[in-house]
Amino acid sequence: MLRNVAAVLLDGVNPFELGVVCEVFGLDRSDDGLPVHDFAVASAEGPRLRTHAGFTIEVEHGLERLAEADLVAVPAGGRYARRSYPEPLLASLRDAVGRGARVLSVCTGAFVLGAAGLLDGRRCTTHWRHAAELARRHPGALVDPDVLYVDDGPVITSAGTAAGVDACLHLVRQEYGHEVANTIARRMVVPPHRDGGQAQYVDRPLPRTRCDTVGGVLEWMERHLDREITVEQLAARAHMSPRTFARRFQQETGTTPYRWLLRQRVLLAQELLEATDDTVDAIAGRSGFGNAAALRHHFLRTLGTTPNAYRRTFRGPVRVA
Repeated sequence: MLRNVAAVLLDGVNPFELGVVCEVFGLDRSDDGLPVHDFAVASAEGPRLRTHAGFTIEVEHGLERLAEADLVAVPAGGRYARRSYPEPLLASLRDAVGRGARVLSVCTGAFVLGAAGLLDGRRCTTHWRHAAELARRHPGALVDPDVLYVDDGPVITSAGTAAGVDACLHLVRQEYGHEVANTIARRMVVPPHRDGGQAQYVDRPLPRTRCDTVGGVLEWMERHLDREITVEQLAARAHMSPRTFARRFQQETGTTPYRWLLRQRVLLAQELLEATDDTVDAIAGRSGFGNAAALRHHFLRTLGTTPNAYRRTFRGPVRVA
């Protein structure tokens, strides 16, 4: 049972990510008939810690507090993706999992779990900006950069900042049921469950790369996303055979013409959903999907959410199809 919760901190902890754990597990909401946890904050680096925001906090407990916790939470912190961690902390996290407790990371707190060896062979996530570094530092981890959180047995990892709320509410829902999780969410004025994953929040997933021979074709494709485009047409513009063009395109962009075009169309649809009042049908036409059903299909596959849900998230209620 989830009765005893400890958040363990390092120097440079992020106040918001710590606050997420405190808000879900550390408040007494018994007036609403909700469960009360024995909650405490522990430090891995002394009784006084600096936060990433520039102020300090006094912490009563040390690592010994983790020994009695059913859940050990590791909030994110400044430079967590680039620093080393005290071995006593890593040993305490391994001991917690070994005796049957669960561990939860918020954002870059996943790097602490990785250093403890708890991500090896497990699916996990972190903020999309740090996902590649997490995979590089911990090649045994199965990093999924597209999701808001991952629950893999005793190890729960969440993406950037507010995704920690999603992961904490998931644990509450798992332990106490939907009614309790929904009540806490209402008290926090947050959705009890968010659609989609991190992909919808990524700034620009397709970075610009140097393309010596297909650069001109890429520019033409971007200007004509609303057209039906075939590899044969593109190859003719590049003065190559279709087979040579496809090979060269893969070499210079790291993907196929179809996938590159599809992702650019989704990006355009995202921009139009954020910046215009056009209906979903109109946006489907302008972005080259042809109709709203096709746009919804590819939007859901790529971003894990629907056009309407995406628009509500990033724009608010407007006239949609």
